[in-house]
Amino acid sequence: MNKVHFTLQGKGGIGKSYVTSLIAQYYQEKEAPFIAIDTDPVNSTLAGYKGLGAQRIELIEKSKINPRMFDQLIEKILSTDSNFVIDNGASSFVPLTYYLLENDIVNLLTENHKEVVVHTVIAGRQALVDTLAGLDSIMTSMPEQTTVIVWLNEFFGEIEADGKGFEDMKAYQRHKDRITGLVHLPRQSSETFGWDMEKMLEKRMTFQEIRMSEEFSLMSKSRLHRVKTSAFEQLQLMM
Repeated sequence: MNKVHFTLQGKGGIGKSYVTSLIAQYYQEKEAPFIAIDTDPVNSTLAGYKGLGAQRIELIEKSKINPRMFDQLIEKILSTDSNFVIDNGASSFVPLTYYLLENDIVNLLTENHKEVVVHTVIAGRQALVDTLAGLDSIMTSMPEQTTVIVWLNEFFGEIEADGKGFEDMKAYQRHKDRITGLVHLPRQSSETFGWDMEKMLEKRMTFQEIRMSEEFSLMSKSRLHRVKTSAFEQLQLMM
């Protein structure tokens, strides 16, 4: 059964496009068919990854998001024998979520032998409250057959509040029975791993491209390979 991956979260700048790129790169490494789609009307980050061949679907019409433009995306998914990896921007989070619910898209895709997987990102520090609210919104609105994977991105700081880690927080406890799994993206030293990650994200390069690039040193390649291996090993358990 092909899978349709949506990365959804109402907070911007927390690593949604990076997460989406990791999912696409996972398929790429496994030599499995996938189509990467960028629906972010403001920051088309995923489309900047040339190594992923991401396609962009334009949602803006007369300076506003036109929800009917999502029809193109769903029709493409229904008519194509492939996995899909879809990045969605913060500004289109509400329109896309409403569209999915109003048109019963999860059931439509399931009936056509497509498994819907929603990925959402939880980030630390100032973004924690907003991303927890986004998770709660997704869990209370999406049909029960939706597979949900939560990414814990500690790039901005540890994910904790009042001495509690994510798995002890009310948001997780409320919905843990419906969450398929957690992927941890641990915080790394800013002088080594952090610097390498920032350079990789700035250049929008895949791990495969970095391995062949002369712009990264051997140690940088080694550190980034460890980042990739950690993420892929966690994904393997849920894919």
